[in-house]
Parts: sequence; structure tokens; C-alpha cells
Amino acid sequence: MATNKFFKSFLLTLTIAISVFGFSIENSLAYPVFAQQGYSNPRAANGKLACANCHLNQKAIEIEAPQAVLPNTVFEVEVKVPYDTSRQQIGANGKSADLNVGGIVILPNGFKLAAKNQISQEIKQKNKGVFISPYSTEFDNILVVGPIAGKTHQELIFPVVAPDPAKDSNVKYLTYPLYAGGNRGRGQVYPTGEKSNINSFGAVQAGQISEIITTEKNESDITIVSSDGTKTSQIVPAGLKLTVKVGDVVKTDQSLNIDPNVGGFGQEETEIVLQKPERIIGYLAFCFSVLLTQVLLILKKKQFEKVQAAELNF
Repeated sequence: MATNKFFKSFLLTLTIAISVFGFSIENSLAYPVFAQQGYSNPRAANGKLACANCHLNQKAIEIEAPQAVLPNTVFEVEVKVPYDTSRQQIGANGKSADLNVGGIVILPNGFKLAAKNQISQEIKQKNKGVFISPYSTEFDNILVVGPIAGKTHQELIFPVVAPDPAKDSNVKYLTYPLYAGGNRGRGQVYPTGEKSNINSFGAVQAGQISEIITTEKNESDITIVSSDGTKTSQIVPAGLKLTVKVGDVVKTDQSLNIDPNVGGFGQEETEIVLQKPERIIGYLAFCFSVLLTQVLLILKKKQFEKVQAAELNF
């Protein structure tokens, strides 16, 4: 009950903020809060991320992270969400709009979002106007961002601070998996299970199209008459381009409009090593000792060659 109140309060605050600062909520129904309300953990047992349940199209993403980090150090995890910026999507109001992007990063336990005073000025400049937050109080190692303008944010940067095993006994110096997901564009399914207008709508019955009326909301009201005379009307949302006209004969589930989806979701994974400083020092000492041994052997060999040469001359 307390959780529901918190999310309702959060949504109200978010809506007010959007109204004040002039962002459009109708053109970007991809808020992480939808996943946060429906899934306590966004990563399923099979590895699928919750975002893929609403964003059905698959698109590639890239993830860049350091191979190894030291305790208490701040580093960047970069999720690249490339797409053709000339493409536009259909907004919830049926009008064309630029694509938004969003991302999620699932860090190993103990890794967290870096505090403001830990982030360099360079990263702050890159993330100007971008709000990154933990997925929940329970999973502060899971970070989400978006939706934000895709034209200027195709590279999502997450500033992360590594944990210190000396302070947290649950953290060990090991190799950990790191998961990331990135999305561009609106989803095809709402959290309620209903279709959004980013879909191809199929005919509900076979028959001949007898009438197509444009409603006050600019929706297409299509009437189909079956072979036995049964009339069925269905609505195709505003903004979608029809592929049929009056007099056409259609089959059940035949698409009535061009698929408007230009976005999609992708996920990738990589590994990161939490490195112990003493190991690096030991490795460097080992390398130095090997190098020193090789140098001494070479010098000894040169000395031996000089002695041999002196004996031959004698």
C-alpha cells in the first residue's frame, strides 16, 4: 500500500514537472516508472529485461565499460542507442514527433550511481539535462534514464562508483556481469496490456470494406461486411496510414494500415572486474623482477663473452 502511494505521488510530481518545464508526456509513453510499478526486478530469470515486454521491436545497442576498476573509483558505463534521426514516430495524439530514448543498466551488487560531488565536470557537462535514478530503494544497483530527446542523447552515460570490499563484506574482488538495455521510440503495448497506436491493426473479420469514416478525433472508422451480411466496425487510431480503401476485400487479421513502428529495444551484457590494488602492485613487482632478471642475464652473458674473447686473444 505504501509503495502504491509512493508511485502515485511520484507520477503526480513528474506530471507537474513536465507541465512546468514544457515537456510532452503524450509523445513518450516509455517512462521507467511503468516497469517499476509492474516488476520488482526488471530482469527476468531468463535474462529478458522488462522493457522488452512493451517495446516489441528489436534494435541493436552497444555498451562500453572498463574491463577492470579499483574500489571507490568513479567510472562511466556508456550505452549507445543509435538510430536514424531523420525518422519520426507517431505520438499518442496521432501527430508526428521525434523519437525519445531511454536506458537501463544493471550493475553488480554494491555498485551504485555516483554522487554529484564524485562526478567530474566533464561528465556533468555530457549529462546536462539528463536525470538518472536508481530503479528502486531495494535495487540501487539498477539505474534507469529516460525518456529523453533522442537526437541529442544517442549515447547514455551512467556515472558509477565501485564498492570497497574492505567496507562491505558482501562484495568480493571478482569478475561480475553487467547488463544494459536501450530503447528508442514508443512502445507497442501499454502496461495494461492494450495496444498503443504504434501497431499494425488487423481486420476483425473477413469481408468487404463498405465504408471508411474519419471521426472527430481523426481516427478511421472502418466498416466491414462479411459474406453473410454481418457488419463490423473497427477503429484505426489517428495518424496511421491505411493500406485499404472502400470496396477492398480483406481477410481476418489482414493489416489495415502501414506498420508505423520505427523504434525498438535492445539489450547487451559485458563483464567488469573489481580489481584489488595489491594484486596490481604484486603484478607490477613480478613484471619488474622478471625484467630485472632478464637484464642481469644479458649483462652476465656480455661479461662472459668478454672473458672468452680475452682468453682467445691470450
